[in-house]
Amino acid sequence: MWLKIIILLLFAGVLLSLSSGLRFLLKDAGVPESKRTLYALGIRILLATVMMLCVFYGFYSGILSSTAPWDASL
Repeated sequence: MWLKIIILLLFAGVLLSLSSGLRFLLKDAGVPESKRTLYALGIRILLATVMMLCVFYGFYSGILSSTAPWDASL
């Protein structure tokens, strides 16, 4: 249960970083030396990577399982 909560928090962080990156992109359009959009992209990539590692760990350890119809034979 704790792993699902961590994954949801990381997903919310990815969405928050995505929206802040868009806001920085629109607000800093005329300022070429501003790197806030780049930093928001880096944070989003980091959060997405950690989230994917959590998902892989969950499936590998058996904490997460798939109930998709195409996985019925497994």
